[in-house]
Amino acid sequence: MEEIYVVGVGMTPFGRLLDKDIKTLTGAAVQAALDDAGLRKEDLQGAFFGNASQGHMDGQQMIRGQIALREAGIGRIPVVNVENACASGSSAFALAVMQVRAGAADVALAVGAEKMFSTDKAQMFSVFDSAWDVSRADEIRDRLLQMGHGVEVPEGSTSPKPYSVFMDVYAAFARSHMRRWGTTQRQIAAVAAKNHAHSVHNPLSQYRTAYTIDEVLAAAPITYPLTLPMCSPVSDGAAAAIVCNGAALARLNIDRRRAIRVLASVVQSGSDRSDDDYALHCTALASKRAYEIAGVGPDDVSVAEVHDATAMGEIIQTENLGFCAFGEGGVIAERGDTRIGGRIPVNPSGGLESKGHPVGATGLGQIHELVAQLRGEAGARQVEGARIALAENGGGLQGIEEAAAVVTILSR
Repeated sequence: MEEIYVVGVGMTPFGRLLDKDIKTLTGAAVQAALDDAGLRKEDLQGAFFGNASQGHMDGQQMIRGQIALREAGIGRIPVVNVENACASGSSAFALAVMQVRAGAADVALAVGAEKMFSTDKAQMFSVFDSAWDVSRADEIRDRLLQMGHGVEVPEGSTSPKPYSVFMDVYAAFARSHMRRWGTTQRQIAAVAAKNHAHSVHNPLSQYRTAYTIDEVLAAAPITYPLTLPMCSPVSDGAAAAIVCNGAALARLNIDRRRAIRVLASVVQSGSDRSDDDYALHCTALASKRAYEIAGVGPDDVSVAEVHDATAMGEIIQTENLGFCAFGEGGVIAERGDTRIGGRIPVNPSGGLESKGHPVGATGLGQIHELVAQLRGEAGARQVEGARIALAENGGGLQGIEEAAAVVTILSR
């Protein structure tokens, strides 16, 4: 199989960026990726634009990528719009890799951008309402929330303020995990404290304040067992990556020392599995395929970025990725295995909980972080000796798991 390389990455700060529109954010991330690679816009032969919420937020239901990229001075090349909920950016990356690997282009761009924060809170939180089957929304909500039964919910542990319905779903997943495996709220808080500590050293992160475990536990509740620092914020931002083949490396005189190999990029959809078939979780299956394609295993991974829309999500995904046995995700977090300097550093960027979660850009934000780690350019959050990196990004819900899961493995 032909080798594919990430040769340029770019990312805007993530946060509440009310003074910037989606065209400005897209242009900034793309230009940063071009500058990083030492390429011109004219060198790009295809583009994949990840976005999930613009139709809901401002009514731009169609041709979002063509509009945003034309404003950035990119035209004539094929532009494909990619919507896969929170996995839109990583799906765009997988398609860019596929285009180059198929020989349809030598150089391709993947970019994700999102403008989600709004002073209209009802509009902002309702953006997630179509991330499942809207024709069965009540039935699905009831089934998912049923998973959380059997765990006592302390009085006063639910926020009176509005929040996304997906936080109720993650809370139900957490309670199910607590009931089945004995996971504790303190272990979930350990994940959040670790990620907030990592984000202190990320200048592009939405939040850069460290918390202790006790401070996370004492913070304002969202819905038990989740408190505010355990949950990703609503964010704006953009991120981009440029991929190419070996021929383009030579033709465009790209610095091979900074080119990062793509060992695997796998997109997987979910299934109608039962809630106790943990090994058949769509992320577990996607990671198994990715490891086989890459010729590596979980023990070979130096650093990972995973989809922690809540701290509970990180616990679930570290298990699905094989970094520990099922039921031990909370244990390894509390023990410190997933901190920078630990056995398997997870979310050195700060993760979605701290870095932010502009959903269409999230997966490419993960790629941005891992490329920096593999190049040894991550500064104070650098994972020493990082050689193989894994990104996991999920989107939407269907059944009892993500509708889409994307696992990408990169190597020096």
